[in-house]
Amino acid sequence: MKNRKVVVIIPSRYGSTRFEGKPLAAISGRPMIRWVYESALKAGSIKNVYVATDDERIYKAVEQFGGNALMTTSKNRSGTDRVAEAADRIGLGPDDIVVNIQGDQPLVDPRCFDQVVEPFFNIDSLEMTTLAFAIKDKREITDPKDVKVVFDADGMALYFSRSAIPFGRDSSDGFETYKHLGVYAYRKSFLDIFRTLPSGKLETIEKLEQLRAMEFGHRILVIVTPYDSPEVDLPEDIQRIENKMSR
Repeated sequence: MKNRKVVVIIPSRYGSTRFEGKPLAAISGRPMIRWVYESALKAGSIKNVYVATDDERIYKAVEQFGGNALMTTSKNRSGTDRVAEAADRIGLGPDDIVVNIQGDQPLVDPRCFDQVVEPFFNIDSLEMTTLAFAIKDKREITDPKDVKVVFDADGMALYFSRSAIPFGRDSSDGFETYKHLGVYAYRKSFLDIFRTLPSGKLETIEKLEQLRAMEFGHRILVIVTPYDSPEVDLPEDIQRIENKMSR
């Protein structure tokens, strides 16, 4: 237990239909991915941070600011598959913990990493965790780019969707709607299982890779965090993020 490693791996690709080169987009004078990388380094539970990419431009940019970069294959189906490949390259053991965060969350709070990791030291059977945030901006409830999550009384995920869930038949007031934050943690042994699973039907429909785990019977613990982590999806989102940083 004491020798268990906890590392962050940031999967990063250059190509994007909506925002090409997003990880390298400048936010307040720094590449976006650098903000994420340095936030991860500030977390108390994290020992090492890596960027896993298949693009030489991202690899060089990470090296330039002193970060650890790994080249991975371009054939990975999802960010989690890329993280699994990188975990093998690093040489992690089956009981080590891997944190996965996308490189488009420049405002992620370092405490989020500690929160998503902590349950692994208390629940031996745990395979995967992630974070949720109680939505404050009502626009996010119906915006498909903001993924929603519902979970059971024990905090285990029931479903993730781009639609509003749960849907209030009589009223949308009187209950919380939770936004899924793209911060995951896995036991390395589960990552080895995940990458062998076929793509799920729901995963393909919703374009949400975490549904692959659920479709094949694996459970995901959802931790509710008080720290939001807004994502950059489009170039126009950068101004909104910079405004938040200045506040």
